[in-house]
Amino acid sequence: MSKIKYCCKNFKHGSKSVYKTMKAEFPEMKQKKKDCLGVCKLCTKQCMVLIGKAEVIAAPSPELLYEKLKHRIG
Repeated sequence: MSKIKYCCKNFKHGSKSVYKTMKAEFPEMKQKKKDCLGVCKLCTKQCMVLIGKAEVIAAPSPELLYEKLKHRIG
């Protein structure tokens, strides 16, 4: 799986807890925090991450985002 990128501005929507949980559960997974990912229309409404250069995964809650990421990882 490609690197997971987190928007720091999205942390207030709950993605910070997902970042911490993923780091603890999958320490070998490459994760990166960025100031802005340029997906502002989505970022202001939901928890979201960017996988690789183009794949966006979003969810209305941190718990759902975490489940979607775990499912995506396999």
